[in-house]
Amino acid sequence: MGRRSAFAVLAALALAASGAMALELKNVVYETNGAGKVVFSHAAHLKAKNAQGGKTTCKSCHEDADAPKIKATMADMEKGKSCGKCHDGKHAFAVARCTGCHKVKNITYKIKQTGPVHFSHANHLKSMQCTACHDAIFTTGHNPPTTMAEMKRGKSCGACHNGSKAFSIDRCDACHPSPKQVVFKVKQTGPTVFDHGKHAGLYSCGKCHSAIYSLSPSHKPVSMAAMQKGKSCGACHNAKEAFALAKCEKCHPVREINFKVAKVGDVKFSHTSHLQMYKCQDCHTRTFPTRSGNKPVSMSEMKKARSCGACHDGKGAFTVNGNCDSCHVRG
Repeated sequence: MGRRSAFAVLAALALAASGAMALELKNVVYETNGAGKVVFSHAAHLKAKNAQGGKTTCKSCHEDADAPKIKATMADMEKGKSCGKCHDGKHAFAVARCTGCHKVKNITYKIKQTGPVHFSHANHLKSMQCTACHDAIFTTGHNPPTTMAEMKRGKSCGACHNGSKAFSIDRCDACHPSPKQVVFKVKQTGPTVFDHGKHAGLYSCGKCHSAIYSLSPSHKPVSMAAMQKGKSCGACHNAKEAFALAKCEKCHPVREINFKVAKVGDVKFSHTSHLQMYKCQDCHTRTFPTRSGNKPVSMSEMKKARSCGACHDGKGAFTVNGNCDSCHVRG
């Protein structure tokens, strides 16, 4: 019985020893306050050298295997406690290199008026350290929204984006997405294209927004009559700051028109040729309404100063009477 008891004890010790040898070292995940998860890899650290330059063992960090886990703040680490014992910039990267442990990602701010704004941690970290913003300007974690007016006073992004340290926040298109072109559907004259890029190269965004145009994505249509009174585009397009509204072809597309005329040959009307001698308003809307589908006009009506005959009377331009081949294509 004594021999059997001794054998059982030896067997138990052997099993315990084999269990200890089979101890699996896992990654440890720390939940931080506002700075995401930090993953500690036992395997990676056991391959590195310790603070004395020798091989890292468990005892390099753990004096007592049964010692409770210690929670250390970044301030404690900077004083050489916890991870800061080795991560001092000499034996291992300094704790000031936050991205060595804390993962960073792009942040998208949803802004109703102008669309999403994307902030890139990676781009900013090319020229500065995390401590440049955290926690002096931004807390690690959620920050309350900041208005553009507050940024202009040096709050939030405005602390650096003041035109000295970094580009000014007045350069709105550097952060806020703006459509390169906006197409306005105009029934009478066809689509009118507004080029944001071209205007942004000449003026600051604040020139129009929100003094003339609100930041709302939708705007009510504005008539040409209202523009001539200084509304909408007319605030600048007054022949002083920018070309006058009277230069319709600058915004409204014009095209060559081919009139199908039976028996006597087609008539080609060239907007380009006429605009070299006349203004759009010379014909529109007095002679020709600015809408598609003008009714055909006979030659007899033109001789009575209708349609083309309003100008082609032998005084303003060649007469419609007898100069047929000037307009009709002969075949």
